[in-house]
Amino acid sequence: LSKIGKDSVYSYFVTDKLFGWFLALATIGIQVGILVFFMKSAEANLQNDRTAVEFTWQCPRDTDSCKNKSKLSDFGWICFGFMICAHLATDFIGGSKLIYHSAKITHSFKS
Repeated sequence: LSKIGKDSVYSYFVTDKLFGWFLALATIGIQVGILVFFMKSAEANLQNDRTAVEFTWQCPRDTDSCKNKSKLSDFGWICFGFMICAHLATDFIGGSKLIYHSAKITHSFKS
């Protein structure tokens, strides 16, 4: 467990204790519930004037051309990508260690 990470709740999947499995599965259930909550909240109702959606394309009715009014630059996207990769790298490394070390554990086929 020291190679996987002692602070990770997902390390309980490596154990054979029922309570550890319950705790890890409950954590996944809570995380999925929070994800569903945020996904439902993120649905845009374009008929509502109080929506948080910002339209970046402006298309006047009297012309055939549209203009992108976005304030994001390529440098901003590069910084965003770097920060996300740096933040998620620890999760990918820990998950890879978990899969690798759990595959090394031998299980008997006797019940």
